[in-house]
Amino acid sequence: MGRNRQLLRVILTALFAAIIYIGIWILRIPIPAMVGRPFIHFGNTLMVLAILFLGGVWGGVAAAIGLGGFDVLNGYAATSWLTVSEVIVMALVVSALVRAFHHEDTRGHIIVIAVIAAITKVITSFIVATIEGFMAGMTFKPAVIAAFLSPPAAAINAVALAVIVPILYFLLRGAFRTVLRQ
Repeated sequence: MGRNRQLLRVILTALFAAIIYIGIWILRIPIPAMVGRPFIHFGNTLMVLAILFLGGVWGGVAAAIGLGGFDVLNGYAATSWLTVSEVIVMALVVSALVRAFHHEDTRGHIIVIAVIAAITKVITSFIVATIEGFMAGMTFKPAVIAAFLSPPAAAINAVALAVIVPILYFLLRGAFRTVLRQ
């Protein structure tokens, strides 16, 4: 029975990785920025859902494959390590919140998790933009200023994450629990 459970986790991880990749690939709206090439997409929203449904490790692996794989295959390979670093931070934050709420997925808890995940995404995006500034040859102050002036895509993605995660979580929770019981 344990072997089937492990196989199911691997299958669901692969499924979430593919859904995350497709969620970025299908809807990708580029936004002008001082550093990097940000765009609006649903990959971060799907990443948080993967972490909520699969747990920090498996959800994080799915997100790293989906988001990192997208970067590698679509012209962002030089900064894919930053994307995977953001995934690790998000997996740690969301997992810590789930544990803090004792795995009780009430509406209030999921909304708080989504909002904190959105804030985390804005912070990690600022850090990533600063590092990308360094990679582009900027010194500290110009890199920080450029990162500060480049947040529209991160802000829009964060708002979408905060709104959409609770909605999709509660729409999919029953089906996901049914699959895990089998």
